[in-house]
Amino acid sequence: MPTENYLFDTFPPVSEKEWKQQIQMELKGADYNQTLVWESLENIRVKPFYHIDSYEYIEVPKVQDSFKICQEIYIDNPEIANKIALDALSKGADAVLFTATESFDIDVLFQKFEHIDKEFLIYFKNQFLSDSFIQSLLDYFTDNRVHILQDPLSKLVTSGTWYVNQESDFTSIKNLLAKNPSNKLLRIDAGIYQNAGANMIQQIAYSLAHANEYLEAFGMKSAANIQFEFAIGSNYFFEIAKLRAFRYLWQEVIKDTKDVPIHIIAKPSLRNATIYDYNVNLLRTTTAYMSAVLGGADTVVTMPYDRLFKKSNAFSERIARNQLLILKEENRFIHASDFAKGSYYIESLTVELAKKSLQLFQEIEKSGGFLKQLKAGIIQNKIAQSARKEQQLFDEGKIILLGSNKYPNTDERMKDKLELFPFLKKQSKQTLIRPVLAKRLSEDYEKKRLDKE
Repeated sequence: MPTENYLFDTFPPVSEKEWKQQIQMELKGADYNQTLVWESLENIRVKPFYHIDSYEYIEVPKVQDSFKICQEIYIDNPEIANKIALDALSKGADAVLFTATESFDIDVLFQKFEHIDKEFLIYFKNQFLSDSFIQSLLDYFTDNRVHILQDPLSKLVTSGTWYVNQESDFTSIKNLLAKNPSNKLLRIDAGIYQNAGANMIQQIAYSLAHANEYLEAFGMKSAANIQFEFAIGSNYFFEIAKLRAFRYLWQEVIKDTKDVPIHIIAKPSLRNATIYDYNVNLLRTTTAYMSAVLGGADTVVTMPYDRLFKKSNAFSERIARNQLLILKEENRFIHASDFAKGSYYIESLTVELAKKSLQLFQEIEKSGGFLKQLKAGIIQNKIAQSARKEQQLFDEGKIILLGSNKYPNTDERMKDKLELFPFLKKQSKQTLIRPVLAKRLSEDYEKKRLDKE
């Protein structure tokens, strides 16, 4: 009667050295490093195989057993936003993320929410700062289900200016924190760095330094009020490792603060999205969703495949929700509590990203901190340098976006389908600092094609 480990007992263990010798023999004289080892944008050399003989890992904090499916809704009309939110929550979403540019009627937005018979979260990404209005949002529900994604530093980073000024913006946040010590009130928008072309080491380090500015301004206890929003690209395993490395490093930054779980919101990146052959965006967002869940995101925000050029519509929103529902229910990602743990490859990437990111974070702090480097233009220059490197690889066809720089459908026409402007908008107003602007890899290519239609 064979034992349970009969298959493994039949074959002797093979060492890392023996594997490499066998690979060298199969290469028939070709150089191992040039043929099989490749280097990422983060200067991480990726080997063709990983072995327990050189296994290295770090203890990444545990994550929740499941994740929330979230739909983003823009509040133009509170009554319409209410209907969209109720529909989303009734059809699989566990959370909604409202975006607003000005105050609105809270009672109208939340009408009939009391009839929802499941647990759900509400996020608010207000593109304005009013502590009295935010307090009204927090007071509407008494069970801490409302999360405020307020981030004055992101406002400075993306627009070059504060809402009012640093002192006024930080005073508003301090007032809110004093009245609501147990609420999630602060967001670190790490997605802005990814969408602008920062590599993963920069994304992690800048997010840590960004958050550390708030810790210094509002005290270590404010760590409990902070949540992080990451953009997830197509580099599947690296993106999993990115979130894992960040979770580890954030725990190290706040290790003197007891029992503060990290809260991560993740959404697909726009940097690799395209308007031509836009159905491929479905594949890009699916891998991004998977990386987000396996990396430990608490909430994953849907992104419709036609979001770049088309106004919000029920069909594409439903498809985006269903992508996550299939992963959650049919693929059993509902129990994806750090499935990546123990994978030699992902653990190795996690360690390397953590080490390199920590080094960059420490350099930023030694030089005076994130805000000082922003004002000096250092952060902007580093991101621009990384973006140029990535753009060059795309232009040379070494980074591939199907339907754009690889296998394009030359008969496709998009000019008459554009309901939204899908390109970087240049800013002409004077700013305090040079802003960090998001730009997609395929933008220049798409403009040329549109001009020829």
